[in-house]
Amino acid sequence: MSGPGPAPATAPATRGSLLAFAGLSASYFAHIGFLNPYLPLWLQSLGLPLITISLLTSVQSLTRVFAPYAWGALSDHLGDRVLLLRISAAVALVASLGLFWNGGPWWIFLVLLVMFIHTGSMMSLTEAALAQLVAGDWGRYGRIRMCGSAGFLVTVFVAGVWFDRFGMGHFPATALLTLGLLLLATLRLPAMREPRGAHSGPREPVMPVLRQPAVRWFFASLFFHVTAHFSVYGFVSLYLDALGYSKGTIGLLWAVSVVAEVLWFWLQGHVIGRLRMPQWLLLCGVAAVLRLGLTAGMAHWLWAVVLAQLLHALSFAAHHTTCVALVSRHFTGQLRGRGQALFTVIGYGFGGVIGVLAGGAAAQRFGFAAMFGAATALAAIGSLCAWRVQRLERPAARHR
Repeated sequence: MSGPGPAPATAPATRGSLLAFAGLSASYFAHIGFLNPYLPLWLQSLGLPLITISLLTSVQSLTRVFAPYAWGALSDHLGDRVLLLRISAAVALVASLGLFWNGGPWWIFLVLLVMFIHTGSMMSLTEAALAQLVAGDWGRYGRIRMCGSAGFLVTVFVAGVWFDRFGMGHFPATALLTLGLLLLATLRLPAMREPRGAHSGPREPVMPVLRQPAVRWFFASLFFHVTAHFSVYGFVSLYLDALGYSKGTIGLLWAVSVVAEVLWFWLQGHVIGRLRMPQWLLLCGVAAVLRLGLTAGMAHWLWAVVLAQLLHALSFAAHHTTCVALVSRHFTGQLRGRGQALFTVIGYGFGGVIGVLAGGAAAQRFGFAAMFGAATALAAIGSLCAWRVQRLERPAARHR
């Protein structure tokens, strides 16, 4: 079913190396917490029309279709992901200087394209290096990933207060600052390379792993699950606003989901070993169906929305760890980078582009409730795929 266990890291999982990855996670998601919510508002402040803003903000998802796999393949060839993380952060930092010059939509497009090609691949590179470092200790992984959630939570509030008081003119400087912190975080990472035998010699093909039925069903589950969730990422604020919720309440409801995510990552080491990873995949799928179904049919009740947001702990946080673990199990050694890149490309690349574009079209024609109903159906399909993964991996589990 899966290959041999992961090769040992050159750098042991010391407290210092784990703290370095925690700093990287915090700084990366602090950058995302500032950039993703406020990029559309900055573009609006430049006087750009809505259609142009939509196209420019979709650049990030578009780059996730191709950039992570290209970087992952390069990392598998070189065996040095930390070096590539530093290069990515440095190029993105230099590219962000272009935001200070308002050269029109095409110039902004080029600047964002270069930035996102490099930052959009950093999480798959980080996940591959971190999975190598923790070597199956998902409690440690959860505490490191929790730092990213906390960084996102802090930045989204601090940036909101800052921009509300001083306007969006400081957006380019904030991008430069957060990318500078990200570069510093990569410079503190331990030197890590796959053992020489893992990346020397003929390049190991990825297709034999992808031909495994359990792997194909896993990626199908991932695609439907994440595509369904882009209804939340892209449209839940607009939906709640249309139902009469205040901006402050909407912000608090987002905070509920992030706090649930932080708590899960902190506690997951105590609970995640109680089920096998395919069982967690199915449980997370069921949680997604419940979450999106509550949002579709009961969003006019505050308690239902709060419950839906609390389910973020399972439908996103637990699902994320489960997917990283399953990818690490099947894509080992020379395949590690490409495996984590496929996770990003299939879920947040194709899933992101299709989820946002199809979700927007459905909401415009049929309304938000119908769009969330369709997302619930997608989550149900993802759950069925997860059930199939569990059935396929059950015989192997009995022989381990």
